[in-house]
Amino acid sequence: MDRPDLYVVARILERLWRETEPMLRTRLQVAVGTNFDVLTKYLEWMKERGLVVFVENDGHQKVLLTEEGRGSYRKLVSWINETVHGKFG
Repeated sequence: MDRPDLYVVARILERLWRETEPMLRTRLQVAVGTNFDVLTKYLEWMKERGLVVFVENDGHQKVLLTEEGRGSYRKLVSWINETVHGKFG
Protein backbone atom coordinates (compact mmCIF):
# COMPACT_ATOMS: atom_id res chain seq x y z
CA MET A 1 0.00 0.00 0.00
CA ASP A 2 1.67 3.17 -1.19
CA ARG A 3 -0.69 5.85 0.09
CA PRO A 4 -3.12 4.75 2.75
CA ASP A 5 -6.25 6.75 3.47
CA LEU A 6 -5.45 8.39 6.81
CA TYR A 7 -9.13 8.49 7.72
CA VAL A 8 -9.20 4.69 7.61
CA VAL A 9 -5.97 4.48 9.63
CA ALA A 10 -7.45 6.91 12.16
CA ARG A 11 -10.66 4.88 12.50
CA ILE A 12 -8.67 1.70 13.11
CA LEU A 13 -6.39 3.38 15.66
CA GLU A 14 -9.34 4.98 17.43
CA ARG A 15 -11.27 1.72 17.68
CA LEU A 16 -8.29 -0.26 18.96
CA TRP A 17 -7.46 2.56 21.41
CA ARG A 18 -10.74 1.90 23.23
CA GLU A 19 -10.10 -1.83 23.62
CA THR A 20 -8.34 -3.27 26.65
CA GLU A 21 -8.04 -6.72 25.09
CA PRO A 22 -7.00 -7.92 21.62
CA MET A 23 -9.86 -7.53 19.13
CA LEU A 24 -11.15 -10.00 16.55
CA ARG A 25 -10.53 -8.82 13.00
CA THR A 26 -14.16 -9.33 12.02
CA ARG A 27 -15.37 -7.28 14.99
CA LEU A 28 -12.85 -4.56 14.11
CA GLN A 29 -13.95 -4.65 10.48
CA VAL A 30 -17.57 -4.01 11.45
CA ALA A 31 -16.59 -1.27 13.94
CA VAL A 32 -14.43 0.52 11.36
CA GLY A 33 -17.02 0.16 8.59
CA THR A 34 -14.86 -1.27 5.84
CA ASN A 35 -14.72 -4.59 4.06
CA PHE A 36 -12.51 -7.39 5.34
CA ASP A 37 -10.02 -7.31 2.43
CA VAL A 38 -9.42 -3.57 2.85
CA LEU A 39 -9.05 -3.95 6.62
CA THR A 40 -6.52 -6.76 6.14
CA LYS A 41 -4.37 -4.58 3.86
CA TYR A 42 -4.45 -1.71 6.35
CA LEU A 43 -3.60 -3.99 9.27
CA GLU A 44 -0.62 -5.43 7.39
CA TRP A 45 0.56 -1.89 6.58
CA MET A 46 0.14 -0.89 10.24
CA LYS A 47 1.92 -4.04 11.44
CA GLU A 48 4.91 -3.26 9.19
CA ARG A 49 5.15 0.12 10.93
CA GLY A 50 4.86 -1.30 14.44
CA LEU A 51 1.42 0.17 15.16
CA VAL A 52 -0.36 -3.15 15.74
CA VAL A 53 0.51 -6.76 16.50
CA PHE A 54 -1.42 -9.95 15.82
CA VAL A 55 -1.92 -12.33 18.73
CA GLU A 56 -3.37 -15.82 18.88
CA ASN A 57 -6.16 -15.94 21.43
CA ASP A 58 -8.75 -18.70 21.87
CA GLY A 59 -7.82 -20.14 18.48
CA HIS A 60 -8.39 -16.83 16.71
CA GLN A 61 -5.97 -14.23 15.41
CA LYS A 62 -6.74 -10.93 17.13
CA VAL A 63 -5.35 -7.40 16.76
CA LEU A 64 -3.75 -5.34 19.52
CA LEU A 65 -2.53 -1.75 19.45
CA THR A 66 1.17 -1.41 20.35
CA GLU A 67 2.69 1.39 22.41
CA GLU A 68 3.88 2.88 19.10
CA GLY A 69 0.28 2.71 17.87
CA ARG A 70 -0.97 4.37 21.05
CA GLY A 71 1.59 7.15 20.57
CA SER A 72 0.49 7.61 16.96
CA TYR A 73 -3.12 7.83 18.08
CA ARG A 74 -2.26 10.50 20.69
CA LYS A 75 -0.37 12.51 18.05
CA LEU A 76 -3.29 12.24 15.66
CA VAL A 77 -5.81 13.42 18.27
CA SER A 78 -3.50 16.29 19.24
CA TRP A 79 -3.12 17.34 15.60
CA ILE A 80 -6.90 17.21 15.04
CA ASN A 81 -7.54 19.27 18.18
CA GLU A 82 -4.95 21.89 17.21
CA THR A 83 -5.51 22.07 13.47
CA VAL A 84 -9.16 21.28 13.02
CA HIS A 85 -10.69 22.46 16.30
CA GLY A 86 -8.21 25.25 17.15
CA LYS A 87 -7.52 23.94 20.67
CA PHE A 88 -3.87 24.61 21.41
CA GLY A 89 -1.83 23.14 24.22
